[in-house]
Amino acid sequence: MLNRLHDTLRLRTNPAIFFSSAAVIILFVLATIFFTDALDSGVSVASDWLLTNLGWFYILGVTVFLVFLIYIAASRYGRAKLGPDNEEPEHSNGAWFAMLFAAGIGSILMFWGVAEPVSHFGDPPRGSLGIEPGTVEAATDAMNFTYYHFTLHTWTIFTLPALCFAYFIHKRNLPPRVSSIFQPILGEKIHGPIGKFIDVVAIIGTVFGIAVSIGLGTLQINGGLAQVIGIPENALWQLIIIGVVCGLATISVSMGLDKGIKVLSNINIVVAVLLLIFIIVLGPTLFIARGIFESLGTYIQTLPELALWNDTFADTGWQNTWTVFYWAWTITWSPFVGIFIARISRGRTIRQFVIGVLAIPSAFSVIWFGVFGYASFDIEFNQGGGLVDRVVEQGDVPGALFAFLEHYPLAAPVSVIAIILVIIFFVTSVDSAALVVDTMNNGHEDFNPLGQRIFWALAIAVVTAALLVFSGSGGLEALQSTIILVGLPFFIIAYFQIYALMRALREDAGELPRVRMRKWKKVLPPEEVERRADEDDVFAHEYDDEEEVVTAPEAVEPAPEFRDPYISEDGKKKKRYGTLASRTGSAKNEPDRPSSSECV
Repeated sequence: MLNRLHDTLRLRTNPAIFFSSAAVIILFVLATIFFTDALDSGVSVASDWLLTNLGWFYILGVTVFLVFLIYIAASRYGRAKLGPDNEEPEHSNGAWFAMLFAAGIGSILMFWGVAEPVSHFGDPPRGSLGIEPGTVEAATDAMNFTYYHFTLHTWTIFTLPALCFAYFIHKRNLPPRVSSIFQPILGEKIHGPIGKFIDVVAIIGTVFGIAVSIGLGTLQINGGLAQVIGIPENALWQLIIIGVVCGLATISVSMGLDKGIKVLSNINIVVAVLLLIFIIVLGPTLFIARGIFESLGTYIQTLPELALWNDTFADTGWQNTWTVFYWAWTITWSPFVGIFIARISRGRTIRQFVIGVLAIPSAFSVIWFGVFGYASFDIEFNQGGGLVDRVVEQGDVPGALFAFLEHYPLAAPVSVIAIILVIIFFVTSVDSAALVVDTMNNGHEDFNPLGQRIFWALAIAVVTAALLVFSGSGGLEALQSTIILVGLPFFIIAYFQIYALMRALREDAGELPRVRMRKWKKVLPPEEVERRADEDDVFAHEYDDEEEVVTAPEAVEPAPEFRDPYISEDGKKKKRYGTLASRTGSAKNEPDRPSSSECV
């Protein structure tokens, strides 16, 4: 029946995955509209239970993932290429970074660039430890938590699935689906019910994760337009904004990756850098520069503490609404960002990939939040303030950026540029999400009907509207409660991703042979040896020649001789690179290596 419906609609996808995902999304939207109170109550109760009992699991998980990525990049597997061994990267470093920035965290920077530091400055996360609001100590701690939330740990959540996708898609040539990562565990069952279930969960979570991002962006755009041209902040205008953003994304989807996402990404990065320069030049330049370096140092110093901090004694619940929400939100759209990053990263080594995806966007985030954070602190300390009252007291988080720009020249036109920049960021997010979700449904990146990608762009828009406008809680509260629930299965899946990747690397690269070591004699202190020798030979018979007791380290036998495979027995150097046969391991003087088909 599903196959007949699939063919009637002229789709080119997997019927079970597509219709199951679509059905869950449609049912959620209908339930949100017609059973608002019951659904809202159920989601809130479940979300509160998770925050109370499993918040630590979210926090621990991201730190574990970061440690694993550092290990894999530093290990011998770091030299493995994500694709054929002789292939060069598809995109230049500049274009690669621009697309990373736009699809990953660009929209987040615009929303939280001012709001995050100011929120923690006016309401310190560790106020229970004696940090007073509005003080220098509060500013320092605010930057520590801002960097914690938006640098290494955030990009860890993107990098882990992206690395797995890149390896299994480009190296093992598996379909671009989340289930492909589990091939070392499931084998051919990735195409069966278990694999399809994994893909359905990933697609639904991705749609909800992007919907949360679009919801936050909608609130920010609405707040900016209210400040610049005086339109009201209400549900009608929010629906209009969602429609415009997703309409533009649909146009971009129809233009493809190179003409759509890539062009918009390059525009984004240029305009964002110009906005950054505008703040640096017209703001407290020296204060900002000194503050960035100082806050980077304190962040590095406190990172181990922050990475495992759970607010155990005070138990204020602060982390539930901030850190846990961030990690759950980010990991839900990590499959989308992961496949997108994997797609644009073909030809890079694992080490280049991990360093690039972790370090470069994190470094930019340090600069971005440093500039907007310290410029905001300057307003609070030296220009009469007002931001803390707007963001913390009034709760106007979406309007934080525009309240900040009021303290700079050309506030109105710059605010308009900022609104346009936010819109473009979210257009690229919806565009790339629709492309990736459609790819996960199809299982390939070849030609597919345009209508499928348009459907997923519309699905994101409808879910956003349902969460933001029709939910009983409304606004940020509804977005937070929903995403915390959706994020849990993704954290569980991530641990299986680590295991699957390590197993695949060992299978494809081959395990190193066991190292043969010297055998050493037992060493005792000199006085003990003399004492035993003076006694009436009680111990003399206990040690044979191989177990002779000595007072200084001494090897029983020398280390095994190392033999360079490229040096012949007569001492002459063999050719290290000769014919194609010698490089593939079939030459007479080089040991055979398993082929890629044998590894699989």
